[in-house]
Order: sequence, then structure tokens, then C-alpha cells
Amino acid sequence: MGGKFFYLLVASTLIAYYIYQPLPENVEEPWKVMLLDASFRSLIHVATIVEKLGVGHFMDVLNLHTIATYTPPTSDEKVIVTDTEFSHVPVRLYIPTKQSDVLKRAVIFIHGGGWCTGSATMKSYDLLSRWTSERLNAVVVSVDYRLAPKYRFPVAFEDVYSVSKYFLQSSILEKYNVDPSRIGIAGDSAGGGLAAAVTQQLLDDPDVRTKFKIQALLYPGLQSIDLELPSYQDNKNIPILSKTLVIRFLSEYITSDESFSKALETNQHVPAEFNHLFKFVNWSKWLPERFKKGHIYTDPSHRNSKTGHKYPDLLDPRSGPLLVEDIKLQGLPLTYIMTCQYDVLRDDGIMYVSRLREAGVEVTHEHVDNAFHGVVTFITGPFAQNIGHRMANNYIEWLNKNL
Repeated sequence: MGGKFFYLLVASTLIAYYIYQPLPENVEEPWKVMLLDASFRSLIHVATIVEKLGVGHFMDVLNLHTIATYTPPTSDEKVIVTDTEFSHVPVRLYIPTKQSDVLKRAVIFIHGGGWCTGSATMKSYDLLSRWTSERLNAVVVSVDYRLAPKYRFPVAFEDVYSVSKYFLQSSILEKYNVDPSRIGIAGDSAGGGLAAAVTQQLLDDPDVRTKFKIQALLYPGLQSIDLELPSYQDNKNIPILSKTLVIRFLSEYITSDESFSKALETNQHVPAEFNHLFKFVNWSKWLPERFKKGHIYTDPSHRNSKTGHKYPDLLDPRSGPLLVEDIKLQGLPLTYIMTCQYDVLRDDGIMYVSRLREAGVEVTHEHVDNAFHGVVTFITGPFAQNIGHRMANNYIEWLNKNL
């Protein structure tokens, strides 16, 4: 009996040690955050072992979470939900049943997941889109774009762009009774970056007459030429998204060349002749003082780098919407940007807020001081959090007021 108790005590101690993660004092429901992080870390560790053993790919294991949280298209008395295709790209379509004398609003939503994981069919994204459709009485098109590493850049962008152009056709808008003057695009994380890039590109597309009224970007990833922003330095090991995982996502999205990954780790992946791009992400200019936290700006190292020549996709505005001239920002629609304090991508979003405002774009910036990356998806299952519900409600309420 004593031996069993000892082993149980040791096992319990090890489990508690693995789960426990020191968190900032202002974090709500810390044990839920710890359990969520421990679950995700466990999946990453399994993925790493599987890959090292040569029996599977890292991203295939990571996508087990996507598969496990799949929810079928389920209609109810408020919303008709179907899986279909727009321009040969899978989408999950939400059509509200409420009758109205006026045309409906519409939102195109792009899920996150580092371009490598995630799906419109995941329970959290399905619920968020369902809530959006119900509360706005709006058509929601949730895009299931193709994922890396099987489909690398710019496939994800092209899928979202193709769906957007298809939906914005007058004949399609008429089919779904959508008001062409009340259409928005939204996305979270990598999906937020895709939404921003698509919105920029559509401005100059002569084939698209209908433009987005609003864009909503939830903790978006908007650049990868400088991975030493204050948010990367302060949050590189904080749940839910580590700097190491960002680098892995980027490596799979662009290329699996090990030299590329190593260059990203040392921030030596942009050659000198692309020096002019750093002005767009110079955080000493674009970040408010409260986010600099005593950090001292130095030009990102780009000496002896050949990576930018070999993989110019990293410097493409379709993968980094922050890397455009100010003139490309002028004319962008009313914008909502949510950022989280404990997030490596925090400064991407904040810099975009500053640049958009300087370009004359009206921006609502909601910064969440006590949240981690991905907060709006923490709305289902045992790890659902109050802050996740609040932020999802704030996002939907902004859409309701401005779309």
C-alpha cells in the first residue's frame, strides 16, 4: 500500500509540474489556461517525437486537434448551415432564417492556425460563425482554404481571394439576398493576416466593383521580416503561441529548408537590399511607449543573408500586409483590430493600427491586457473561458454596430 501511494504521489507531482506554468498575475482563470497550454504542449511534444522517429509529419499530428474538434454542419431554427464550395474552394455557409424586408449583411471569415492547421469546421470557429450569423442576421462564409505544407504560399491567399471575388459578384449577392454595401471580411491570427492582405489586393482589382465595408482583424500575423519585436522578446515562451512555433509555421508555409528556419531563429533572413522594408515595421516609430517597455531598437540583422533571395515570398505583401507603402493603405475600409498583451503577434497588430491611422483609415483598436493569443476561440469545451466569451461578444457587437 505504501509503495503504491509513493508511486501515485510521484506521478501526481510530475503531472502537476508539467501542467503548472507561471502566468502573469492579471490572467483570469489561470488553471484553465495552464490546462489548455499543457494539452497543446503535449500535442507538440508528441508531434516532435513522431517526426523524429520518421513515422509521420509534425503538422499531421498537430492537426489531430482539428480533426478531434470537427463539428458537422448543423442547422437549427435560426441558421441554415451547409458545407459547399465557392470557386472550387470549400466553405461553410451560414444563412439566417429570420425574415426581413431589408437585404442581409454578410461576413467572410478566415480561420487561424498558422496557415498549417485549423478549419472552418472546428467547433470553436463553427460556433463563432453561428453566433455572428444569428446576431447580425447575416450570411457568413467561413473559408476552408488549403493548408501548408502540402499547399505552400500563396495558395492560402489565393483560395481566400478566389472565394471573396466569387462572393462579391452581383449575381451571387442577389442569390443570397445580400446588400452589396454591407459586406465585411474578418479573420483571426494567420486568418487575420490573410483578411488584411485580401482587402488590400481587392482595392486595386478592376474586376471587383463591390468592396468591403469593414475589416476585422483578431490578433493578426502581418509580417515576418522582424521576429525581434518587443512582443516576440517578452512573450516568446508564453502560452499559447511560442516564437518557436511561429518559426515552424513560417517554415512550413514558405519552405521546409532548414537554412530558412535557422535564419528565422537568428533574425538574419532579410538581405541588405531589402533594407527599405524595415521602415514599415520599425517598432520604435509605430509602437506607443507603453508597449516598448524599455526595449532599445536596433536594425534587424540582415548581414550575410541569402535567404531573402532564395525565398522572396517572405517579402511579399500577400504574406506580410504590413510591407506596403502608405498609398496602398489609403482607401482601406473601417477597421477593427484586436490585440492581446501576452502574444508574440501583439506588435504586428498595434503597428498596423498606427500605420492605418496615419494613412487616414478609421480604426477601432481593442487591446486586451490580460489575454493570450487565440482568446476568441476559447469559447467551447472544458477550457472555455469567460474572457473568450467577452472578447467574442465584443467583436460581434462591433460588427453589428459598424456593418
